[in-house]
Amino acid sequence: MPAKAIPLSKAPMVAIIDDDEAVREALSDLLLALDLSCRTFDRAEPFMAEYVPGRFDCLITDVSMPGLSGLDLMQHLRSIGASIPVIIVTAGMNPATRMRAMEGGAHAYLTKPVSGEALVRHLRSALRHCAE
Repeated sequence: MPAKAIPLSKAPMVAIIDDDEAVREALSDLLLALDLSCRTFDRAEPFMAEYVPGRFDCLITDVSMPGLSGLDLMQHLRSIGASIPVIIVTAGMNPATRMRAMEGGAHAYLTKPVSGEALVRHLRSALRHCAE
């Protein structure tokens, strides 16, 4: 008999920020298939307008976007004391950018096209980290 899922007090909510609509939709579809709730944003600024501590359990963001970059957003979140896990998903393979992301506290740095399996593995790890 299969094990039953243990209900959480609150379903995890993941924020997805990417200026590419196709990427936002693909990530959103993947999360919905995993029974995770998500909210998508096309830039960092609309996300910050809705951000309150505890609302989101994980953030998946692109690096290069109009306005605030994903790395600058992560740095801003850390500067205000936010501990939300951040997964960086980017087309860029710049080692300096990767180093800046990881030193800035990114949970993971993945390059596009992202393997769904790799993203799910890092997302589950991030959500476990956030639940501790």
